[in-house]
Amino acid sequence: MAQPPSRAVERIRILLVHPRALFRASLARLLATERDLVLAGECANASEALENLAVAQPTLILLDFTIWQDLVPQARAAGYQGKFLAMAEEIDPPHCVRALGQGVSGIVLGGDSPTRLIQAIHVVASGAAWVDQSVIQLLADRYPHHEDLRLGSLAERERAVLKGILAGLTNRRIADHIGASESTVKATLQHLFDKTGVRTRSQLIRILLTEDNRSDNL
Repeated sequence: MAQPPSRAVERIRILLVHPRALFRASLARLLATERDLVLAGECANASEALENLAVAQPTLILLDFTIWQDLVPQARAAGYQGKFLAMAEEIDPPHCVRALGQGVSGIVLGGDSPTRLIQAIHVVASGAAWVDQSVIQLLADRYPHHEDLRLGSLAERERAVLKGILAGLTNRRIADHIGASESTVKATLQHLFDKTGVRTRSQLIRILLTEDNRSDNL
């Protein structure tokens, strides 16, 4: 009996944008080891990336964080509907908040492992946001008043769980901190998901940071 044809792996097309040629070459070798990733193009700056968008047709643009303001708005204006994942050498909290609120779907740190970068690529390509726990902690330290955001009048437990999420805590640690069971924390987290229309913790964080950025600009 003939075997049914195997399903083709849907490959993530990546446009790599970084000013350092040696860094791009290193990343290109890393991406080549992943069967579901394909390097659709390499560019040194935002101008080159914009010129190559139509040809590369990337699913995801992997870019140096320092050029996101030069690339993200222009790419959107040119009709690009894919995702942006930025690589940062260090974290500037206000700049990170602006980036996450204006189209960047994730931020990875330059010191992260190759495994973490590949994981971030898959998460962002799937439609979710990627915010490393160390980034979350820095942002939480810089913006401690998230309880005043547009989520409205939250119950005390919802506020406590929300603050734990923004501090990068696990459900178990949040439960220990507020004196509740882990199942209660999970149920409260689901209520927060329902209120904001998201499905993951990273998406919830992104909405909160976006709103905080808007408040800062008022």
